[in-house]
Formats: sequence, C-alpha cells, structure tokens
Amino acid sequence: MTKKNIIVAIDGYSSCGKSTVAKALANQLHYVYVDSGAMYRAVTLYFLRNGIRLDDEQAVNEALKHIYIDFHKEQGSTRVLLNDEDVSEEIRQMPVSEQVSAVSALKAVRQAMVAQQQKMGERKNLVMDGRDIGTAVFPEAAVKIFMTADPKVRAERRYLELTNKGQNITLEEVFENIAHRDYQDTTRKESPLVRAEDAIILDNTEMNEAEQLNFVLAKVEKVDGKGCML
Repeated sequence: MTKKNIIVAIDGYSSCGKSTVAKALANQLHYVYVDSGAMYRAVTLYFLRNGIRLDDEQAVNEALKHIYIDFHKEQGSTRVLLNDEDVSEEIRQMPVSEQVSAVSALKAVRQAMVAQQQKMGERKNLVMDGRDIGTAVFPEAAVKIFMTADPKVRAERRYLELTNKGQNITLEEVFENIAHRDYQDTTRKESPLVRAEDAIILDNTEMNEAEQLNFVLAKVEKVDGKGCML
C-alpha cells in the first residue's frame, strides 16, 4: 500500500486489543507506531518509583520535567523507553495498572504527554492508540477508530495475557480492575474517554486479530491523497 502521509487514531476501552491492532496496522503500512497508553504507564511507574504523590501539584510538575518517553523496535517488537531505560515489561505489572488511570487523569500529566505525542505526530505516517487520540491529541486524524468489546471478554483476554506471563492473579481481580479503569477513564475531568463524532466503531467481541486488522485496513484504503476519507 502506498503511504498517504496520514495519522490513524485508535481509541477505546482498556484491554480491547488497541495496541495489538495498532501494531499490526503500523507494520502492514510501514508507519510509526506510538502506544500512548504505555506512555501514561511509564509516567505512573516513574511516580511510583519516586514516591510522587498525586495531590502534590508541585512534585508532579517537577517530576514531569524529568520524564522523556520514546519507542524503538527490537527484534520485531516495540519497546518502551523511560529516560532511555527499557520498561516494557514493568509497566504492564498490576501495581502500575492499579494507578495508571488516576495518574493519567491529572491535567499536568496529560498536557505533558500530549505535547510529546504531538511532536511525534509531526513525522506523519503514524498509528497511535489510546483514550483521547482522536479527540484531544490528533482531532484532525484522517482515520479514527473507536474500539470496544464486552467487559467479560476483555477481562478474560487480559487474564490470559497476564497469567501467560507468570503473574499470580485471579480473573475476578482483572475484571474489577477493568471496571474501575473504565469508570475512571470515562468520568475524569481532563480528556475523558469518549468517541469522536467521526470515529468508526469497532466492536471486536467476536472478532479475531486478522478480522480486526482487515477492518481497519479497509478504512485506511478509503483515505484519498489529501488525507480525507472517501
């Protein structure tokens, strides 16, 4: 497929497989992939490591000055770097999962990450997934996808992912974590999770990864040379 110099924004609920679809799409199109959720997880990890209290505005603002997040490919997978340290595995642990929604709800955190994300977007030919990519980060994105799935299915998928990595956790704990994150993400004051008016809904409750990728590819195919959806 010929590059069209566009941005693809993929938003949606936690554990919907946004990153999986976004990575596959970026690989197929040879676009840059940015996992915005991983960025907020990296900030959360930094806060946990350094004892940053979320109600201490001065400490939060000072900490953000020392956080730089980047991505690089290694043996076919995208790695997350926090100040040049590979934290790809650690940011997926439950301590981070339990705090990331609260951290990402902070206005200062979102402003700092959006600034880094928009700078990445200057490269164009970009696929980015998260909670507010099509609404706050790149409202001009040529293709906007909003992903959703049945909460029980999402919990089962996440549970399998975590247990396959050796984490000792119950399905009930994962379900409760997802429900809590959904509530926080959709009710937070700063950039809540909402579907952009022009976003295309992708409910993948009963879809496999190949079907999801083909669905999004078909939408990208409809973008003309000027970056507009036909």
